Amino acid sequence: MRNLDLAVEMMGKHERINVLQQSQTYETAPVELEDQPDFLNRVVEIASDLMPSELLELFHRIEAELGRERELRNGPRSIDLDLLLYRNWIQHTESLSLPHPRMDRRRFALLPLVEIANGLVNPRSGRTYRSELEAIAPDGQKVEVYRG
Repeated sequence: MRNLDLAVEMMGKHERINVLQQSQTYETAPVELEDQPDFLNRVVEIASDLMPSELLELFHRIEAELGRERELRNGPRSIDLDLLLYRNWIQHTESLSLPHPRMDRRRFALLPLVEIANGLVNPRSGRTYRSELEAIAPDGQKVEVYRG
């Protein structure tokens, strides 16, 4: 959990970012590559005038400073910072899709998002993220508040 705390702290120290709020931390079983430790997930709301590509670049720098090495897709990692949303933008480029393309099917992303932004609407579907969370069939994947 230390790396999550450090990442949020590093974001907050950037002169063009204001950390507004953050969810609890959730412990989640890995998806796809299951033979690895559980992940810790948190959603952080920030205010910034940085463009999405600039935020993503900053997130990658923070990950590198915290020891992230991009060796194995969906494999173990020290930290993984994703840009889930940017205002109501819909964007798809080679390096960035907004909203995050798989977020509406992942309890581990929606649960902390809904915790801090209950009425937020998915600009692609027009549905609230809460309704998208409720529509996901329980799949037995562990997503629970991290207790340390």
